[in-house]
Amino acid sequence: MDRPLEPMIVPGDRQQTRSDRIQPIIILMSSTALVFTGCGINFTFGVYQELYDSMSKLPNTPFTGATPAQIDLIGTLSIALMTIGAPFTTAWTKQYSPRAVVWSGGVIYSVALVLASFSQSLWQFILTQGLLLGVGTCMAYMPSVTVAPTWFSLHRGLAMGIILAGTGFGGVVWPLAFRSLISRVGFRNCLRITAGISFVIISISGFYMKWPASQLTRIQAENAANARRLSWLRIPLVDWRVVRTRKFAAHALGAALQSAAYYTPVFFFASYARTLGYSQASSANFIAISNAANAVGKIAIGFAADRMGRLNTLFLTTLISAISVLAMWLPSALSTSQSSGSALFIVFTIFYGVFASAYVSLFPTSLVELFGVQNFVSVNGVLYMVRGLATLLGTPLAGLLIRSSQDEKAGPRSYENTSILVGVLLAAATFAVLWARIEASLTFEGQSHGRKWLM
Repeated sequence: MDRPLEPMIVPGDRQQTRSDRIQPIIILMSSTALVFTGCGINFTFGVYQELYDSMSKLPNTPFTGATPAQIDLIGTLSIALMTIGAPFTTAWTKQYSPRAVVWSGGVIYSVALVLASFSQSLWQFILTQGLLLGVGTCMAYMPSVTVAPTWFSLHRGLAMGIILAGTGFGGVVWPLAFRSLISRVGFRNCLRITAGISFVIISISGFYMKWPASQLTRIQAENAANARRLSWLRIPLVDWRVVRTRKFAAHALGAALQSAAYYTPVFFFASYARTLGYSQASSANFIAISNAANAVGKIAIGFAADRMGRLNTLFLTTLISAISVLAMWLPSALSTSQSSGSALFIVFTIFYGVFASAYVSLFPTSLVELFGVQNFVSVNGVLYMVRGLATLLGTPLAGLLIRSSQDEKAGPRSYENTSILVGVLLAAATFAVLWARIEASLTFEGQSHGRKWLM
């Protein structure tokens, strides 16, 4: 475990020393719990996607006659707003405190789920389970990926891998819990129970979130210098010298392309499994399988990235995720044999869960290495916003390419164009990451030829 950025310690103050040593562990646990809850639930929207799709075929439901793309807009909004609001959330985390921002997010998050449980039409679910839940998730999630990296250095990749593996762990627990609750008490009560549980977890975890002492000193000095300009809408501006660099352009392009593709399979795992003949209960297991692979992959790849280099690992994992879509999911959709199509999809579920999710955990660690800790907060917020905007464009487009769910004869082939789009976007993201890797190497060589490259 890395040593944190420590304040000056009075000699002989052993209690203070122990506190400083344990604080990174507390930050690690709290951040993981926040990701487990906020992101884990969002990444489990596939359970609701499949449920709402099935309700669209029934009369007198909130989703009667709705298309998969319209229903997908609920989850897409939630995931997109989770990062679109990043510049504001990161600014508030500096201006107020991580604890205050997380607690506010917890209130909004739970209220969104309660309101969704009373919604009676599609547009109401879009506003509550989509828009409002996305805002709450952003305020609970972004402090965890903004504060935590500042507590670690040498093992930053492993630490962020563990924290963001919370998405995978949550993605294993929540879909199984949702399926059980929905079958027993109905989806509306499931939403209400989830609201209560998530409020408790987010509130407790948020209590322990704080900046390291040295980072806090810098932030307080920055806030004091800008006191006259501070407002609740103020966002940290990225240094124009950073934005103008080719490595920023390359990293932004890769982030946008990967995000535009990434969430589509996550949302449609359960729905696609139904086209292969799996039952409603069994289809939710594919979400759990993918997220289990997600959790293991983030930790293992985060550990490897500290040794192989973060950008090297980012390139490799993005390449493999693109190959898995084009070599496994697409052939599964085109397969004329149900058994071979199912086998390919199971393998794809595991590979995609391991390698595509690695981008999410390696993304913030690479920003510190590329742009420095002094630019991390502002760059992190802006590039996460770019990822959110790309999700808002890419995922609905992928949903539109799925043929009408009413056409049961189409079966898995209804996902043919969607799988092609996802594969092409990830392939393009791979080249963008390679570009960022090359630019980072050139920048480093231009600055120093005698220093060991730690990327």
